[in-house]
Amino acid sequence: MPSRHFLSLFVLLFSLVSCTPAPEARDIQQYSIEQFLKTEAIGGGAFSPNEQELLYASDASGIFNAYVIPISGGEVRQGRQLTHSTEESVFPISFFPNDRRMLYASDKGGNEILHIHLREEDGSERDLTPGERNRATFQGWAHDQQSFFFQSNERDQRYMDLYEMSVDTLESNLVFQNDGFNIASISPDKRYVTLGKTVGNHDSDIYLHDTQSGETRLITEHEGEIQHRSQAFAADSATLYYLTNADSDFFYLMKMDVNSGDSEIVEQPDWDVMRAGFSRNGTYLTIAINNDARTEIRVYDTATGDRLELPDLPGGDITGLSVSNSEKLIRINHSGARSPNNLFVYNIETREATQLTDTLNAEIDAADLVETDVVRYESFDGVEIPAILMRPHLAPGEKAPAIVDVHGGPGGQSRPGYAALYQYLSNHGYVVLRVNNRGSSGYGVSFESMDDQKHGEGDLDDCVWGKKYLQSLDYVDPDRIGILGGSYGGYMVLAAMAFRPEEFAVGVDIFGVANWLRTLENIPPWWTAARDALIEELGDPETQRDYLTRISPLFHAENIVKPMLVLQGANDPRVLQVESDEIVAAVRANGVPVEYIVFDDEGHGFSKKKNRIAGYEAILDFLDLHLKAPISAETND
Repeated sequence: MPSRHFLSLFVLLFSLVSCTPAPEARDIQQYSIEQFLKTEAIGGGAFSPNEQELLYASDASGIFNAYVIPISGGEVRQGRQLTHSTEESVFPISFFPNDRRMLYASDKGGNEILHIHLREEDGSERDLTPGERNRATFQGWAHDQQSFFFQSNERDQRYMDLYEMSVDTLESNLVFQNDGFNIASISPDKRYVTLGKTVGNHDSDIYLHDTQSGETRLITEHEGEIQHRSQAFAADSATLYYLTNADSDFFYLMKMDVNSGDSEIVEQPDWDVMRAGFSRNGTYLTIAINNDARTEIRVYDTATGDRLELPDLPGGDITGLSVSNSEKLIRINHSGARSPNNLFVYNIETREATQLTDTLNAEIDAADLVETDVVRYESFDGVEIPAILMRPHLAPGEKAPAIVDVHGGPGGQSRPGYAALYQYLSNHGYVVLRVNNRGSSGYGVSFESMDDQKHGEGDLDDCVWGKKYLQSLDYVDPDRIGILGGSYGGYMVLAAMAFRPEEFAVGVDIFGVANWLRTLENIPPWWTAARDALIEELGDPETQRDYLTRISPLFHAENIVKPMLVLQGANDPRVLQVESDEIVAAVRANGVPVEYIVFDDEGHGFSKKKNRIAGYEAILDFLDLHLKAPISAETND
């Protein structure tokens, strides 16, 4: 790691300072969190068998349920609710290929022990993968549409085996007994299954399992640290498309003849290829690229190699799509900074796009919201840090309080799409800088690996230099800057409070790790296949206890002197509630103001609208009290 040199603000140079013009000087309406969360959160989108409707998830009822919406008519309308859960979130998977039975996934209170459920055509429902500790995830429909594949750890809590379930009998059989792989792709003829094997944090392989012979063989032999990620088989079942970063800092798309082993490059942009897949009959190849935190999607006709023209939808990006089984229609998910996720259907032949949903609450004027700007600033050692900047509507000469926000991960990434919490804070006068500190994904393997076993060090300093960047902006109050984050971002908040106690005026910790020893010793059993990579990146609790103690804020909580708000889900399997319980108790023992909210029916993330309303409102109230009130009076309580 380069030596640290803490430059004074007088000589600190920031590269690519925001060039976004100030928002138009105008009176705007401030909205309540209830108004923001009347905006409908939706996700997914699967065609019905007759391709006349789309199935999707929506929280319009206050909790995620399954909805269906017609794709004809040329007008935006409300979806029709199919499931009516009031306790557990329902995430629809798909209709059956040839009837209106439906599969959906659900867990208990956010515990992540997902089950696959069946909704019959008469509306009755049942659990297809029962068992209190059994986790099951959908793997895809067989190409012949007579069955579907799923993974389950019913046999052994540590390993996700691959099963196939008949559409007619709903009986399942074991396809592959797993002992440490990540199951990836299944060929259309059902002969081959690709398996991912984690060798190290930045080193992985693909194995090919032949269901006819029972043979499993390595197909990505290599030297050094190279990652390989299986994506999909072509229609011939003998050509595998996969991602690799061999001789590159970014992932690109390759294809391999699984019989000969011959490979060639398919697509190599200047950014990471995130994923690739085929339409049902292989007519179209879809490639998603992480283009400077924005999603760029390319669709190719596999027969001609021509790129399919997609609609130019204003105010955001196409963030996801799927092609119907007939390969005549495309479902599109589209969102922007001021436009929440919406569903469109695109007719490939007529080149017409139809908007199906309009999810922004009609009470909110989108002009009152703010755009996002991708900026970069220089950190303590000269490394350039990307970030997402949100500048509120301010009166001329006004100086606003600000928040440095840190994403989860550690290898996550902040992206510039719509986010209700950040728009809510901006609408109430806060500047938000969403930092992609070193260790974030999307900027190359070198950047992502810079924080390996250095957590709470350079990555934390990137957040501190994010604060300094904010202080360089003439519309930010330099003394009123806090830090906020969830999961790993919550850890960064706690690390900032404990290891840089005078840098930030306040901290908002959303289920953040306080004690790495406990967290790594309690990795959920179904993460076994990835455990070694986690340990390699974060540290081994058996052999590196001193290091993990040194970077764990709980053991340094006596240093925390600034007000904090902590939010936690009681059923969180990743960051246990005891993590937040203990850090709150330790900080309160210092005589420091701490507000603590536990949601009894949530896990690692808050899916219920009533809880998001309570949590987000608590965040704004806390910031208004401790950033807009005199700082000195608060810190001396």
